[in-house]
Amino acid sequence: MNGIILKHPATDVKKLKLAAVIPAHNESATVRAVAEASLRQVPLVIVVDDGSEDATSARLEGLPVVAMRNETNRGKAASLWRGIEYALAQDVDAVVTLDGDGQHDPAEIARLIAAYRRHPGQIVIGARLADRRRIPLFRYISNRFANFWIAWASGYPIEDSQSGFRVYPAALLRKVSVRHDRSASFVFESEILIEASRHGVGSVAVPVAAIYPTAARRSHFRPAMDALLITRMVAWKLLSRGLYLHGLFNSLRRRSVVDREGEHLYKS
Repeated sequence: MNGIILKHPATDVKKLKLAAVIPAHNESATVRAVAEASLRQVPLVIVVDDGSEDATSARLEGLPVVAMRNETNRGKAASLWRGIEYALAQDVDAVVTLDGDGQHDPAEIARLIAAYRRHPGQIVIGARLADRRRIPLFRYISNRFANFWIAWASGYPIEDSQSGFRVYPAALLRKVSVRHDRSASFVFESEILIEASRHGVGSVAVPVAAIYPTAARRSHFRPAMDALLITRMVAWKLLSRGLYLHGLFNSLRRRSVVDREGEHLYKS
């Protein structure tokens, strides 16, 4: 295995100060394992319990994480942003985000961080590029559909616009303006790519495994409603720029930036 392994985060990251933010809603079956594995990669782990009705918060007891809780369910975007704001207040250089349901392997954080070092200042996305056979067909089709529109509005090709497994530059998070209220729950991660591009920040894809744990609860993503909200957001972005045909041209003409480190691990 040639992937980069971060055995001692506090030492190996050198001058790069990092935090990981994990939004969690009813993730009692998986959140502790995700948090424990994340601590082995990043010194500061922030878990935001988004008004869970199960034992999500209790499962974090005894772990050296920053545990926050929304008294009511505010949505993924609000929970992400609450954790991000805390991380920025600690003067971090970059923020890692991953889901609490076990769909992202925290061990792969090391490869995302390594890619961030090679492409400083860019958003790094853990993209399910070489593991497509594991992705449910409907989800794969809907993701490709979303990729097309978000790439158009961003002005460059994007491999996996719906993945929440990312590294964000702190400098971008401090200046970008993206809605994070309840209605933006699953829109935030699409919109921030578009807004980042307007600040001259693109994204780099890192191939990661597609994981669908049997113990995890069903996805909170509502295919019809959330897809409609994302489509409405993208349509407004395009209309506000006169359809941005130059962006469409670039998204189709250019090649996406893929960091190939470790990609062979997922090839059969």
